[in-house]
Amino acid sequence: MKKESAEIASYMKEKAIVNRENSQIDADLFTEYNVKRGLRDKNGTGVLAGLTTISDIKSYEMTPEGKVPCPGELRYRGINVHDLVGGCIREKRFGFEEVTYLLLFGQLPNKAELEEFKDVMSTLRSLPTNFVRDVVMKAPSKDIMNSLTRSILTLAAYDDSTGIMTQENVLRQCLMLISCLPMLAVYGYQAYNHYEKYDSLYIHRPDPELSTAENILRLLRPDMKYSALEAQVLDIALILHMEHGGGNNSSFTTHVVTSSGSDTFSVIAAALCSLKGPKHGGANIKVVQMMQDLKEHVPDVHDEGAVKNYLEKLVGKEAFDQKGLIYGMGHAVYSVSDPRAEVFKGFVKDLAAEKGREEDFALYSMVDRLAPQVIAEKRKIYKGVSTNVDFYSGFVYSMLDIPLELYTPIFAMARVVGWSAHMLEELTNVDKIIRPAYKSVSEKTDYVPLDERK
Repeated sequence: MKKESAEIASYMKEKAIVNRENSQIDADLFTEYNVKRGLRDKNGTGVLAGLTTISDIKSYEMTPEGKVPCPGELRYRGINVHDLVGGCIREKRFGFEEVTYLLLFGQLPNKAELEEFKDVMSTLRSLPTNFVRDVVMKAPSKDIMNSLTRSILTLAAYDDSTGIMTQENVLRQCLMLISCLPMLAVYGYQAYNHYEKYDSLYIHRPDPELSTAENILRLLRPDMKYSALEAQVLDIALILHMEHGGGNNSSFTTHVVTSSGSDTFSVIAAALCSLKGPKHGGANIKVVQMMQDLKEHVPDVHDEGAVKNYLEKLVGKEAFDQKGLIYGMGHAVYSVSDPRAEVFKGFVKDLAAEKGREEDFALYSMVDRLAPQVIAEKRKIYKGVSTNVDFYSGFVYSMLDIPLELYTPIFAMARVVGWSAHMLEELTNVDKIIRPAYKSVSEKTDYVPLDERK
């Protein structure tokens, strides 16, 4: 006999309690068996799980006295991201494509190599006939990350060599996904915006002569227009989000799924599922929502005392989502500074001036300054707290008129480069499946016949 929805809900609530009771593990056992919760030491340092040449993070220096926190540093294939971004700005060009080349092939391209690579990416920036109509437009969802994942898995059915795991075939598939991800994400949003929000439908084709950043704005906007500064800032955002040390959740997922022998489409889909979590790629959405809540509950956002009081309420679980977090503050690795946030901040100021949002920038800067103080006063912390890249990226996306639903997909459009590099690295160097061990701490019990169970 079928149950009513209310009965199903009641059943799930009851069984969830049972599950929690039987799944709870004594926290002391993690210490007893020296198990690293979340694959981290007590001080937050990640457990060493592999080697990589793709990128490197520096957050401390070793001295005779031990670890000393230092300003954060991020390098792609040994090159500081400050220098990569600075070079593109000085030489007046978009950098996403050449940094993609660097991460995939381990060296910066010369002029001829860069032009050829951009031509290859432009050629691969094409979806199968009727794919947008038959796949993207069907069952539109507000969760664009889910739509994106579905589209990528479906693309596997259009590839005649999906499961062929040679280096050249996987590279072709990765470059195709890097090139097409912006289209899949933006088209997924346009479908949702049209069918679910009853707005006009815009499906623009990418321009083969434009950069990835320019094409994203072109695809998204009804009039396909954007300013040079807008495209430049988005290009920088993409570069800063492309890769992060290899130890992050989604890159580790890439290594795990690749090691099983799975195909490229499944690997990237798994990484997307990891990235969409609010503890990973979804954090910048929370920053924007938190700042909006601040504006609604602080009558005068110029009053530092009132803003600080709101931040104290955040930490005290009395404001916003009552999670006790100031979103955009702190990082699993960095303590003194997040180099991505440092690079971003100068360009954020310029964009805010162009958009007439200087007051918003002043408020973000105030929170940037006050939040670490509040956290230090209210919490016992094992390392310093600094602003992370999510704090400013959400603000940038809002100034670029990018809808909230696309914030995490924008992150994915960049990070797919890092995932691709890690997949190729795993295929090159490791031939064993990643299989971590879990210590069982369950007690032995006897089987009870069905008729004798209470």
